[in-house]
Amino acid sequence: MRPAPTVLHLDMDAFFAAAEQAAKPSLRGKPVVVGGLGPRGVVATASYEARRFGIHSAMPMAQARRLAPNAAYLVPRFALYRTVSEQVMELLGRLSPLVEPLSLDEAFVDLEAGGSAADAASARATGERLRRDIRAVTGLTGSVGLAGSKMLAKIASEQAKPDGLVLIEPGTERELLGPMTVRTLPGVGPATGEHLRRAGMTTIADLTEAGEDELVRLVGKAHGTSLYRMASGHDDRPVVAERETKSVSVEDTFDVDLHDRVRVRTEVERLAERCVRRLRESGHSGRTIVLKVRRYDFSTLTRSETLRGPTDDPGVVREAAGRLLESLDTTGGVRLLGVGVTGLTDYTQEDLFAQAAADAEAAGATGAVDEPDPVVVRGEPEPRSDTDAVAVAVAEEVAERHWPAGHDVRHAEFGAGWVQGSGVGRVTVRFEEPTSAVPGRVRTFRTDDPDLELSEPLPLVAVPPDEEPGPRAPV
Repeated sequence: MRPAPTVLHLDMDAFFAAAEQAAKPSLRGKPVVVGGLGPRGVVATASYEARRFGIHSAMPMAQARRLAPNAAYLVPRFALYRTVSEQVMELLGRLSPLVEPLSLDEAFVDLEAGGSAADAASARATGERLRRDIRAVTGLTGSVGLAGSKMLAKIASEQAKPDGLVLIEPGTERELLGPMTVRTLPGVGPATGEHLRRAGMTTIADLTEAGEDELVRLVGKAHGTSLYRMASGHDDRPVVAERETKSVSVEDTFDVDLHDRVRVRTEVERLAERCVRRLRESGHSGRTIVLKVRRYDFSTLTRSETLRGPTDDPGVVREAAGRLLESLDTTGGVRLLGVGVTGLTDYTQEDLFAQAAADAEAAGATGAVDEPDPVVVRGEPEPRSDTDAVAVAVAEEVAERHWPAGHDVRHAEFGAGWVQGSGVGRVTVRFEEPTSAVPGRVRTFRTDDPDLELSEPLPLVAVPPDEEPGPRAPV
């Protein structure tokens, strides 16, 4: 534990929904829900106005519509969110060389490593300055937590929401943590929480009173020891600037179960192509191809095949995914498909070409190339239902909609606007920009109107290129 609160945790407030409100003057102050809009869509983010109706992340979109039928329901615009995230991360990089991003809208910062803070007063001043800079550059708000450890800094930022700052003074950790629920601690999910509840432990104070030996008896040595240390306020995990990418994957949930085997194969090949694009964008190659199939009855099957060497060849990944599909029974229908690549390396293209040549030479010498045996993986845990996991599940819906609700368009006569909705050959557009003083006018066009086209997102805030908010961290 540090003697000063120099670990900062930033969490942007209702990030996706807030970005949409900033981009669309007519939606400011109104309930906004971002997510998949199909029958099986889920909520990625809800604005604070929408949360008053009980809407939250990972909720089925159909349920959200019942709770708030008059809210604005929009498809995610990840191009905009990534741009804003880069602006925020650049501001964090000015504070310290040690920035650990957790997602597009969340990160830890080691202020001590950057010389940005040495005590509580300087840490608070840095945190307040960061919040001002984020608002000036992006037009959005973020909540900041400051403490002597990552766990406590994250707890502090949760308490600061929305648009606030909470600093936990070193030495006050146990007093602060005591009355909180055990689910507050990292690694305590629903199953562990219920197990502890049955043992009579519902608050963090209950854990410290039970003692380390009792926790080890209940949940095992590694988990029990870690749980006791965290309950006592101890967390010595460092802020890590670069987190290693372990896998790259894409998946789609379908509005209607797929029964046609040819259609299923086509979708798997399409997912394999998208997965390889992401793999190349991340600068990696991978050895293990993974296929995920969720059937009509919600049972999930996962199969994997490990290749002789790493690849980023779309043909290789596509064929491997196709072979894995042949080993699965899709009778009854498929509601979700996913393709992923694991066992990542940062091999260059030259390395891969050399390997391919070596394989070809070996094949010529022996007359055959051995096929790898598929490795069957069962019981793979589902991804977390946090903003990132939900976003991955709904993001690809955009590609299937010609006029996605909420996305940017430009008309030859009326200029920039965004899609309010579309159907029966018509698309309704509201013409306004982030800097518009009042809500814009609404017009309806044919979906094939040659003067209307999808466009790139507009900046939320215009910042002069020579303006640099906040001091840079010393190098």
